[in-house]
Amino acid sequence: MAYTLYTNTGGLIVIQAQDLIAAIEKFAPQKLAESGDPTGLQIGDPNQSISRVMTALDVRPEVVQEAIAKNVDFIWAHHEAMFFPAKNLDLSQPQNKMYADLINNHIVVYASHTNLDSAQGGLNDWLAETLGIKNVVPLIPNDDKVTGLGRIGELDKALSVQAFAKTMSQLFQVKTVRVITKDLNKPVKKVAVLGGDGGKWWTVAQRAGADAYVTADVYYHTGHDILAHDFTVIDPDHHMEAIANRYMAKKITAWFGDELVAFETGINTDPYTYI
Repeated sequence: MAYTLYTNTGGLIVIQAQDLIAAIEKFAPQKLAESGDPTGLQIGDPNQSISRVMTALDVRPEVVQEAIAKNVDFIWAHHEAMFFPAKNLDLSQPQNKMYADLINNHIVVYASHTNLDSAQGGLNDWLAETLGIKNVVPLIPNDDKVTGLGRIGELDKALSVQAFAKTMSQLFQVKTVRVITKDLNKPVKKVAVLGGDGGKWWTVAQRAGADAYVTADVYYHTGHDILAHDFTVIDPDHHMEAIANRYMAKKITAWFGDELVAFETGINTDPYTYI
């Protein structure tokens, strides 16, 4: 994959934010985003030069302070910083203050959300790889059959529901894994996974022949429906998507080599405390 590298009068290579945006959008085209998803450039000047990029699941005030401290000039995030439009510029509001801090420190923010979910080799492939699911295909394919939401494939060997679920605390660095099943000893071989809030697609996973479906934010009454249909769903928390941070950083290095410094945030943005 080749990108334009601009040269200034001193002969130094200068990469603009737009160069990185072009690479991201070739990998995860915006046309793959779900309707109404405000993916793309969130804040900043796409024409400014960049040298240090941080990847993050969420753009929260503490993440922005980390970026400022580490002289970051571009944040590539999975979740949008501006999912809801600002209604005013009252800087006493933490969210607005965060926007001001980003602008004042010349930090470009770009988000790849559901387009990264659907991209070939994107978030859901990373989740499947982390879980050890092989020979995957999209769970909800697009017309091209290679992109789409979720993935479904098979484990190398069958595990019980309980054993499979227990692996996820370590794999995703989460404290609690919720399991919806009638039988913790049921063998699991064929597995579907869909990052984020995927509870509404459990019937798709069951019809596709999955023994278990891994997703997050499963609604209480949806859980009862899952049990009534004798299916198994494992919910390891929405924050499981944070595994994307390291994959995104590796992508930037693969695209630009030493011309861009890329690293993942050190901030855990999971909003939940489990006691």
